[in-house]
Amino acid sequence: MQILKKTSVFLFILMLFFSCNKKDNDEFHKELLLENVRLIDGNGGAPLENVNILIKNGKIAQIGKQLISEKATRIDMKGKTIIPALISAHSHIGTLKGNTISGENYTEENILSQLKKYQDYGVLNIMSMGTDRPVLFKSGLRERSAKGEIEGARIHSAGYGFGVFDGAPPLEFAMDRVYRPIYPYQVAEQMDSLKKVNPEMIKIWVDDFSGKYKNKMEPEIYRVIINEAHKQGLRVAAHVYYLEDLKQLIAEGVDVIGHSIRSEVIDDATLAQMKAKNIVYIPTLSLDEFAYIYAKKPEWINDEFFKRSLEVDVYEMITSEKYQTELKNSPLFETNIKAFETARQNLKKVFDAGIMVAMGTDSGATPLRAQGFSEHLELQLMTEAGLTPLQAISTATKNSAKALKIDKYFGTLEPGKVADFIILDANPAENIKNTRKIFAVYKAGKEVSKGPFKSQEE
Repeated sequence: MQILKKTSVFLFILMLFFSCNKKDNDEFHKELLLENVRLIDGNGGAPLENVNILIKNGKIAQIGKQLISEKATRIDMKGKTIIPALISAHSHIGTLKGNTISGENYTEENILSQLKKYQDYGVLNIMSMGTDRPVLFKSGLRERSAKGEIEGARIHSAGYGFGVFDGAPPLEFAMDRVYRPIYPYQVAEQMDSLKKVNPEMIKIWVDDFSGKYKNKMEPEIYRVIINEAHKQGLRVAAHVYYLEDLKQLIAEGVDVIGHSIRSEVIDDATLAQMKAKNIVYIPTLSLDEFAYIYAKKPEWINDEFFKRSLEVDVYEMITSEKYQTELKNSPLFETNIKAFETARQNLKKVFDAGIMVAMGTDSGATPLRAQGFSEHLELQLMTEAGLTPLQAISTATKNSAKALKIDKYFGTLEPGKVADFIILDANPAENIKNTRKIFAVYKAGKEVSKGPFKSQEE
């Protein structure tokens, strides 16, 4: 029986926002004509050279070679490349501050600061995956974000996820708001409680964190979670590591795989089932590289684009001899390297099988996973796994918008869509690292950032 999808609160607000001109803001409503630009529209095709883009009321009105508007402010973009703003289908926000993860960090001020950071890096929609706290919902931040009343990325939320008593996710990572049912009959009441904050997705953790926990969520528990979520018109995203868990989750009707399978290479029969059931796959390759890479001194370790994304004191921590020695001596060091290589193989297999791949990074879950930089690193890692730059960009724009059910408004640059985009000084189709050469970030047709460098200098 087909599950009826309910329109999320976020989408409802957006429809009202763009259909009713409530915001009497001359800056928002003026016309803008960007001329002579190279356009990568997010659909996966070759870049369009020397096109003009007309923007009205925060949305793209026309794209073409010969566009004229007497009302528009005209800007010559010759030599620049425009791509859609990035969308992260798996992030975390608010609990990270400095080199700590804590519920005490989860304040409106900290959330706003991090949303602004994402914006500076050209990430304008994020899904906070199951670790939010009451402050977000009581403050109305999500609704204000959707209406464009606050700066920064628009925040989507999976509310409070479902984990395991005396198991994943780790309590020390500010996961004390997560539901942890011991018996299946507890799930319905917990789902009703969760529904009060209008989650846009349901998050579950099915993992033992490399043997750290003896208990892992049992199928009889997540079966009920998935069924109850589907009754509410909500999809379920699973944190998963092992192939055997993936197979069982597919059988139970999971909708989104929130991380790579890292235990072994996925077999073709399982890939076929994933495709048949329209499962979305979010590889979070950067998460797996961050688990060991600082001990290897990556080529970007001293890059200002990376350093400016870090919280205070984190750079000193990750470059210290003490930290790097402990990392190298960790019993999981070689395991983590192998897991990353398996994740890369699985991404290519999943992509080639025609399964939808969306971009997510788990940024903000720990100090190691820098918000903003992680999303650009993820694009690089996707290309190193075998995707082309244009394919990687589409996963982070068009596919991520589809994964979050916001593709009516976001994800591609075409008439009728919201004018969210990044203007780059170089062509990322030639080198994916050129996404880091940010000239400007536009949100709903208005310039909101010059990138992380100039934003922090102002």
